[in-house]
Formats: sequence, structure tokens, C-alpha cells
Amino acid sequence: MKKFLLLIISFFAFSTVNSQMLEPAKWTTKVEKLSETEFNLIINGTIDDGWHVYTQFTPDGGPIAMKLIFKNQNANYQLIGNAKESKFKKEFSEIFEIDEYFFEKSATITQRIKIINPKTNNISLRFEYQVCKEACINDVKNFVFNIPAISNAVLPVKVDSTLIVPISNEVLTTSIDTTKNETVLSKGTQEITKELEDDKKGLWTIFLLAFLGGLAALLTPCVFPMIPMTVSFFTKQSKTKAQGQKNAIIYGLSIIAIYVVLGLAVTGIFGADALNKLSTNVWFNLIFFFLLVVFAASFLGAFEIMLPNSWANKIDRQADRGGIIGILFMALALAIVSFSCTGPIVGTLLVESATKGGIAPVVGMLGFSSALALPFMLFAMFPSWLNSLPKSGGWLNTVKVSLGFLELAFAFKFLSNADLVLQLHILERETFLAIWIAVFGAWAVYLFGKFKLPHDSDLKFISVGRLFLALLVSAFTIYMIPGLFGAPLKLISAFPPSQTYSESPKGFFGNSESTSNEKLPEGAKYGEHNIVTFTDYKKGYAYAKLVKKPILLDFTGFACVNCRKMEINVWSDEQVLKILKNDVVLISLYVDDNRELPKEEQYISKSTGNEVVTIGNKWSDFIITRYKTNSQPYYVLIDLKENNLNKAVGYTPNIQEYKAWLKDGISKFKR
Repeated sequence: MKKFLLLIISFFAFSTVNSQMLEPAKWTTKVEKLSETEFNLIINGTIDDGWHVYTQFTPDGGPIAMKLIFKNQNANYQLIGNAKESKFKKEFSEIFEIDEYFFEKSATITQRIKIINPKTNNISLRFEYQVCKEACINDVKNFVFNIPAISNAVLPVKVDSTLIVPISNEVLTTSIDTTKNETVLSKGTQEITKELEDDKKGLWTIFLLAFLGGLAALLTPCVFPMIPMTVSFFTKQSKTKAQGQKNAIIYGLSIIAIYVVLGLAVTGIFGADALNKLSTNVWFNLIFFFLLVVFAASFLGAFEIMLPNSWANKIDRQADRGGIIGILFMALALAIVSFSCTGPIVGTLLVESATKGGIAPVVGMLGFSSALALPFMLFAMFPSWLNSLPKSGGWLNTVKVSLGFLELAFAFKFLSNADLVLQLHILERETFLAIWIAVFGAWAVYLFGKFKLPHDSDLKFISVGRLFLALLVSAFTIYMIPGLFGAPLKLISAFPPSQTYSESPKGFFGNSESTSNEKLPEGAKYGEHNIVTFTDYKKGYAYAKLVKKPILLDFTGFACVNCRKMEINVWSDEQVLKILKNDVVLISLYVDDNRELPKEEQYISKSTGNEVVTIGNKWSDFIITRYKTNSQPYYVLIDLKENNLNKAVGYTPNIQEYKAWLKDGISKFKR
């Protein structure tokens, strides 16, 4: 009941201001001098309650990431590294099916620069960001940082600067109050603490998944047979039982150290922030798609991925030295000899943890190596347990092949990411699911023993454990099939593209109405729920005059969460959908369409003073100029003289209320 009341209150609060220019995020700037030629350019933001601003690291395919565009930097100054951000929150979006990264309450962005031209006295920045609550606002600020004259002053010196923010036809000039900014930051301490706790939860998840990966590696032909051999070596070669146990523990810790160093190296070489940015890069996703396919082919038996034999021979000779150094080299020898089995798993874990950024690769390697090392230590402490181990045999290759099928399936997630970023529509939802159904179906048939792969031994019968696994994989395969016809598949919602990124929102055969024989008007397309939709105002307006129907202007965005909610939850209602298809002409104007306008159509906005370069800029300027608002979703019903038929509305999740609003405007049009 409380949630319902909160929803009603939020709606009415929003409806009273949805025809005004909203500015839920307010920004100030300052310059911090670090040395004679180096400075920090700092942007401090205060964000209204309930709103959030998306960070630079927001993955593609979701909300719009923050952008900092510095002008004239090559000749006058250089950027040192990437802009640093204060702590932000990470949360999985059911709408976009990705992790979202955003600020709440406050935000601080710091860019370090080095002055090249001593005559440089100011630096201009174009600051683009998206802020969302019930509505989403794509905003642009033009900041000017005043740089003090180059002198022999001693660092550090904080210098106030002036912030120039264009708002409608006015220019607001604000002097920065450093004390106030520090107060704002202190108020965010509790929020930062909560975000740190969320980060810890994410790292624990990575650790547990990596630990499971380590357990899977144990059950491969390259590692499993090494357990009794290695444990026997320590227990028989040591003078006392205690010494054997001690050496085995050192051996296990050495394995952990080797893989943790590998995680540190990955983080150190690329940097924590760089890993996160790479995860949303097209080339990163394409390269790792190829790598995972190679790993899968190796597991399936096409070839062995092995490090040079000379490496193993050199390491093995060092292991004969004895003592702690010798044990360390024995652990390194295990890592090298088992690489054909562990390499693909380690590579996959590093790729997945790299998408999280920060120290995730280190945590991932810690989890993997802990699972790998634990049996060696436990069996050395309790040698009698060795008798309970199953004998090596063909089942080990079955585990390896099964991992190959999983690697192949996960590879297509990276290819899907690249396709979503480029909007090529090659790997749409149905295609992705068809590939997964084929991969998991083939795995199930393999587990039932219907075909063999290169390294499989002859199979007279399948074990009960293998039968159960075959049944589980078969059930999962069958579960995915309804997804081709529009089922949401909530168990795997994070993997395939969303329902809107598909050949049809309802799958191959799910549409109740055929549209193949209908001729679309010029400039129109089939949009959500097969509604005839225009994305150009002039063409949509011309068609409305031709058919003499009112116009529904839908100011929306590709990265607008609540726009998608309206389309999925409200527009799908049978009566609302009938109105949208038959009684109005729908014109959807995307304010975040980044396609560039022809040069002759680009201009400077009279309302904001900003450059209008893209199609999205054009529609954003249109909504600001004509309707004095800047939020999405925003719905306007107009007649053929472009007059409003009733009061425009924003996010309206109540189906009956939205339907009543549509009927009210249409009835006024018919009078």
C-alpha cells in the first residue's frame, strides 16, 4: 500500500512540472593547481532526490554514458589519463538487461591536465550526460575553466572558477563556493559507504563463480590425475608426515600466488578503469568472441592449446632444487603443464572479471586458484581420502567437452554485445536463442552418448550422473524454445538481446495480425507492437493531414528506461494498442539518436545556444523550444494545425489513466 501511495504521489508531483524545464542535476566547477604546469579540473554535481546520473562507464546498449569533450587540447594542453569519478552505484537493469552505473545525491569528476602552451588561460569543456527518474533528460553543459597564469607558485593552490551554464535563453553565472562543495561531498559519505558494500557483494559473486571454475578445472584430464601423484610425492619424499603436510600447504599457496600475480598483471597492465571501458568496446567484444570460440574448439578436441615444451622443461629442472623455491617451481610447472585445460577457463574468467573493472581480475584469480589448490592441501593432510577418489578415465574428457559447449555458448554473448553497440541487427534475439538452443541441444545429445568427439573413449553405457546431467541440459534446451515465440525467459534474461531487439516483439509466429501485405506510408516503419510509426516530424505530419487523424508526438530515447516501460506495459494493453494503431498517427522522436545531420541542416539552437549536430539534438531542441521541457517520455496530442488537444503527459504507468488521456484528446479532435 505504501508503494502504491508513493507511486501516486510521485506521479502528481511530476505532472505539475512536466511542462517546465527540469534541472535535477546542478553542477559547479573548480581548478586545483598541482604543479607549475599540471592542474585538476573538477566538476562537482548535486543531484535531486530520486534522480540519478549515468557515469562514463555505463555499458553500451543501455542508458547514455556521460561524455567529457575537451576542446583545443592538442595545441594548448594534454589530458593525463582518464577522468576519475567518485563512487557510483551499480545495479542490474531488467529493461536493458545490463548493469547500469550511476550517481545518486552527488557526483565528482576530476580530469588531470598538463599545460603545453603557457599562454593558455582557459579550457572549454562540452559536458554531456543523462539524468533519469520517472523521466529521462539528456543535457549538455558548456563549462569554462579559468587557468591561473603560469608562475613559480608552490603547490597546492585551490582556485575558484566561474561556471557558465546555458539555461533556455538565459546564461547563469555562478561563483564557486569551495566550502559548500566540501559540505555536499561530506553529505554523500553514507551513500559512498553503501556503494562500497555493493561493490563487495559483486566481488564475492566473482570469487564464488571463479571458485566453481577452479573446481571444474580440477575435473579435467590435465589436472585430476596430478592430485594423487603430487600428494604421494610430498607424503613419501618428506622425512616426516608433518613436513609432507607443510610442503603440500606451501605448494597450494604457491598455486594461489601464481594465479593472483596473473590477475594483478592484467589489472596493472590495462588499469582498473581501462578494463571497464574495454568491456563496452566493440573490438574488445569481437576479439573475445573469437578467443572463446578458439577455447571451445580446444576443449571439444580440435587441437590442444599448449605452452612451449621448453618452458615446462626449464621449470621442471628448477623444481629439482628442493626447498621452498623448488616447491614454487613445482606449482609453476603444474600451471604450465595443465594450461591446455586450465587456460581456456582462466581466459574466460579474466574476460568476465575484466568487464567488472577494478580489482575483479585479482579476486577472480584468487577464487579460481583457491579451488585448484585446496585438494592438494587437503589430501596431503588426510592421505586416506585418496582412496575415495574416482579413477581417471573417459569421464574426465566428458567434463572437458562439456566445458567446451559452455565456452561456445558464452562466446555469442560477446558477439551479441558488439552487434547491439553497432545496431547491425545481425544477432537479434531469435537468432541468438536459436544458436543457444543448437549448442545446448548438441551438448544434450552428446551426453546421451549419441556421438563421440576426437578424444572420447568407447562408451558401452552412460553413468547415472551423466544421464542426470543430460536430462538437465535437455530440460534447459526445451525451456529456451518458447523464447522464439516471445516468452521472456527470465532465468537467462542477462544473456540474450531484449525482446525489442528482435525480428518481431512476439517471436516468429506470435503476431496476431499479418502486416506483410500492408504498404507502409513514406517515412514510416513498424515500431513497437507493429504500430505504424514515423520518426520524422514533417513526414508524419504530412501523413496525418492526408488521413485526417490526430497526431501523437512521442518524445523518447533509445536509452530511456521509462519509455521502454511505457511501450512494454502500457502500449501492450489491448484497448490502448487499438487506439495507437487505428485512431492516431504516431510520431516517435528519439532525442538520443546520434546519427549526424547533413551539414546544411546543422545549426545553433536559439533556445540553448548549443550546437545542433545530430538528429537527436534536433528533436531535443524541438521539445525544448516548442514545449518548454526537456524530459522523456513526453506525450503530446496535437491537431492538424499543430495545436495541443489536451495537456501533455509524461511517464504514465497507469493503463486506465493513459487510455483516458488518449480518448480525451481524440474526442476533442472529432468535435
